[in-house]
Amino acid sequence: MSSTRSLVGVDEIHAYLVDQLNSALRRPGMFSQGDAALRMLMDHLLFVECQPEALAEEQRAWSNRGAWTSTGVAGLFQELMPGGYDQNCVASVYAEFAHRRGWLRPDHVLSAGEYHALLARVRPWAQEDRSWADVISEFGPPSILFGGTSTLYSKTLGYLGEDPDEPMVFFHLWHGSTPAPESTWPKLEEPVLLAVRFGDAPFDKAFTYTPEGQRRRPEPDSLCR
Repeated sequence: MSSTRSLVGVDEIHAYLVDQLNSALRRPGMFSQGDAALRMLMDHLLFVECQPEALAEEQRAWSNRGAWTSTGVAGLFQELMPGGYDQNCVASVYAEFAHRRGWLRPDHVLSAGEYHALLARVRPWAQEDRSWADVISEFGPPSILFGGTSTLYSKTLGYLGEDPDEPMVFFHLWHGSTPAPESTWPKLEEPVLLAVRFGDAPFDKAFTYTPEGQRRRPEPDSLCR
């Protein structure tokens, strides 16, 4: 008895990689430590699309914005945000590239009116301390959630409009966890907003910190460079 074996086509491979990438963006900690899984999936997608150089070009653009160090994107977040390394924050930067490439599969997209209203409102709104519930109440559910739905863990909420050329808006929330053994900040009932980030400005200028985020920023002399 003979058997036939169908070959997987390029389109099926591409669709599979896009699905895997979207899963890895939402739950990066389940795929790898650091950004290795995201880079690998993007490398494979770009190979399929015959543009293998595109990720290196994007990394150069990150470097020009001050968003890339010897430890990748993670190094900048360690300098700008409390709590040490956060994979959800790092995934949000890769999501911007995925969005421009047409790979990102958001849970929903804001209308043009909703998106521009968010842009106009969000920076002054973030001048006060806010929680996860406050963000959802003010702006609705995110287009993409980086991290799980549990209140026990930090996460990043991403909002995007219909135009892929317009910047995604990110809310970086922290639950008070820190790798430092001497930390005395207790676990919170829900994650608190530390900063809102969007735009193509130099990376450190793209953040608007809440008062709590400003208070909890790492001290310059405590950073490892």
